[in-house]
Amino acid sequence: MTKVQELADKIISGDRRALSQAITLVESSRQDHREEALELTAILTASGRQATRIGLSGTPGVGKSTFIESFGSYLTGLNLRVAVLAVDPSSVRTGGSILGDKTRMDRLSRDPNAFIRPSPSQSHLGGVARHTRDVVTICEAAGFDVVMIETVGVGQSETIAAQISDLFVLLLAPAGGDELQGVKRGIMEMADIILVNKADGDLKHAAMRTCADFSGALRLLRHRPQDLDGFPKVIPVSAVQEMGLSDTWEAMNELLNWRKAEGHFDANRSRQASFWFEEDVKQGVLARLREKDVQEMMTKFAMEVEAGNLLPGQAARAVIRRIEELK
Repeated sequence: MTKVQELADKIISGDRRALSQAITLVESSRQDHREEALELTAILTASGRQATRIGLSGTPGVGKSTFIESFGSYLTGLNLRVAVLAVDPSSVRTGGSILGDKTRMDRLSRDPNAFIRPSPSQSHLGGVARHTRDVVTICEAAGFDVVMIETVGVGQSETIAAQISDLFVLLLAPAGGDELQGVKRGIMEMADIILVNKADGDLKHAAMRTCADFSGALRLLRHRPQDLDGFPKVIPVSAVQEMGLSDTWEAMNELLNWRKAEGHFDANRSRQASFWFEEDVKQGVLARLREKDVQEMMTKFAMEVEAGNLLPGQAARAVIRRIEELK
């Protein structure tokens, strides 16, 4: 039995240590580790296990971590196993990340039916880490019923999370904008469910007004074939008071069950596989730019650009030509 097969067997049997080792493996950038990671994900995919994949996004301060802890605890209370993949932004200067989500979710992190894994975004666009998709596959094979992917939370561009999820949930704060904010293209039209958090105390009235505003805004968006009547749906929630959690889970199941019955669920996962095929090709091409000889070449041309001897477009074309010659 190979080392990778042994690791896969441990993951399928529910070994937590093997689960963490596998995630570390797929997040590694070493070439030998990448080969092992591909072999591992192929074995685990063949297990046929599936989980409900939920992507969650929202701007900083909206209460994503608090909501995930409350909602995750609600799900484990229903005897469901929950995995949380929390993506933290990486520093542009140092490349480091705080990875503080596990600390924020103290109660959920101690739940035996929950697993929390913070990961650095590594400056990857779209609010998710590059290998989050592979980590989702590992968590599914480990027997988790629900996998929640928390994005970085930087704004309108976080649409790639929808390419990992069966359901894409957007969290909003009360009084965060009027209905014109709601019709912005991008992250809003990707959302399946919109949750207005902090609908409690002094903010309850503002939250209800925000729900009404965004419900009206959603009617201006084009109807998607994969939407059941009444979706995307806006729901007020309070993570602190644990209000609206059952309504949220009920709405998720209503939409998911309809999509499965109508064939949209499988079609969506097939489209996602095609998207990630193209994404992996792009990443492979970009990896070529990180090789030592290409980096040295780009440094020389960058000096020419800074000195004003070449335009950026001219330098880029010259680098591409040189790369083609190196094949």
